[in-house]
Amino acid sequence: MKTSEFDYDLPESSIAQEPAQQRDASRLMVINRGKPDVEHRFFKDLSEYLNDGDILVINDTKVIPARLNGKKVPGGANIEILLLKPLDERRWEVLVRPGKKVRINDQLVFGDGLFSGIITGHTDSGGRVIEFIFEGNFEDLLQDAGKMPLPPYIKKYTGAPQRYQTIYARQKGSVAAPTAGLHFTEELLEKVQKKGVVLKTVMLHIGLGTFRPVSAEDITMHHMHSEYFEVSADTAHSVNLTREKGGRVVAVGTTTVRCLETAAHEDGRLSATSGWTDLFIYPGYSFKVVDAMITNFHLPRSTLLMMVSAFTGREKILSAYRLAVREKYRFFSFGDVMLIL
Repeated sequence: MKTSEFDYDLPESSIAQEPAQQRDASRLMVINRGKPDVEHRFFKDLSEYLNDGDILVINDTKVIPARLNGKKVPGGANIEILLLKPLDERRWEVLVRPGKKVRINDQLVFGDGLFSGIITGHTDSGGRVIEFIFEGNFEDLLQDAGKMPLPPYIKKYTGAPQRYQTIYARQKGSVAAPTAGLHFTEELLEKVQKKGVVLKTVMLHIGLGTFRPVSAEDITMHHMHSEYFEVSADTAHSVNLTREKGGRVVAVGTTTVRCLETAAHEDGRLSATSGWTDLFIYPGYSFKVVDAMITNFHLPRSTLLMMVSAFTGREKILSAYRLAVREKYRFFSFGDVMLIL
């Protein structure tokens, strides 16, 4: 298939620049893969579509302040870096902007001299490797010098940084939020569980793999950047038990889908596992374990749109996206959400 087959027209005014006033006040488009009709609801209505015996699986990764503004030494040129993934205690794979101004052995200073780093190499994906020089705890230094890595299409957000975190974020390591989870409140999670829905977690630290654009016209030529994930024995057991009893596995977000499908055997059973996944899901993929998906509206020509198309059908999902534009849904990270059954 061609990347151009996953394109659609989106007016800039449809891109959400801030979250809904209340997390669960986002609009919810409900798509049933076996029916032609689409329902328009609000996320607070989610529990009406979940049943006793279903399992809701969430990604409890936490976004780190991964955007750093530095100065080149000597010269003082402003350089921005985005942390992608740690290679060891001091070395990170990063994106650099402007990349043309940064060469091997260049030194950058961050946080008005709080710590520094030396560019030591290039990566296959066009990034750099930086070795940080610091004293003390690097996480603490990041809290002081780093900023929340909002996507570039969010231009002027000045609200609370925690709105770009899920309420259940626990494990630090992501450079982008698992945005389908941003709509949950404590009250909604309690309501869902009181209905008899089991709640379990997986973890995938979102890096370049999730948001790297597809440049190849033939989608099969695109290679996903690997991301670290974990599926616990407890979650694997609960998913297997749910499936044995006839319940549905409902994945919150594309990152949760990748965790579950990576950990699944051909028969759909899960095993506890951790490591790096570069699973690329596009039309033609046979889902092993996921029965329903909660997901935001994704960028044109993105791997995320390709995954949702694999789950729902390309024509059906693109038709739903066109409808969402007409109905003034809000797109991307701070936008509205879909439930696909």
